[in-house]
Amino acid sequence: MTHAFVYFLSLVAARTAVIFAVLLVSFRILGKRQIGQMNIYDLAMIMAIANAVQNAMTNGNGNVTAGMVCSGTLLVLGAILTRVFVKLPLLEQRMVGTPTVLVNRGAWMETALRREKVTREEVFAAMRQHGVADISLVAIAMLEVDGSISIVPKTEVTHKLSTRLR
Repeated sequence: MTHAFVYFLSLVAARTAVIFAVLLVSFRILGKRQIGQMNIYDLAMIMAIANAVQNAMTNGNGNVTAGMVCSGTLLVLGAILTRVFVKLPLLEQRMVGTPTVLVNRGAWMETALRREKVTREEVFAAMRQHGVADISLVAIAMLEVDGSISIVPKTEVTHKLSTRLR
């Protein structure tokens, strides 16, 4: 390896470390909500940040300062959007979505499964993770907005509650 190439790699490593430190501090300042379960706008923000800092880290056409400004702007916009969603939950429902019932009282919600493009096998996998072996033992299975599937098993309490709701 030539001296110039080693210098270039060292510069890339240093730039990457600076961007990493800035992002780490920024996420810490923004709070736990920003690093919890991701929804669609969180994913979009992460992808935009990755694109914004890529040139800054690899010594492309951008520089470290431009990468920090881009990522900082995106993080601040994400924090503002989170605050707006807290104040306007209907806006969040429209932009992020709402959970979808996939199984209700042991019965498959076929329309919801097709609409959300979820297979029965994926629901069975989530059931196994929650220790539920049979679909008849599921009170409700929900596709959450982050893409995970929540399973609420039938218990004496949920069974009595569901019987009263009928």
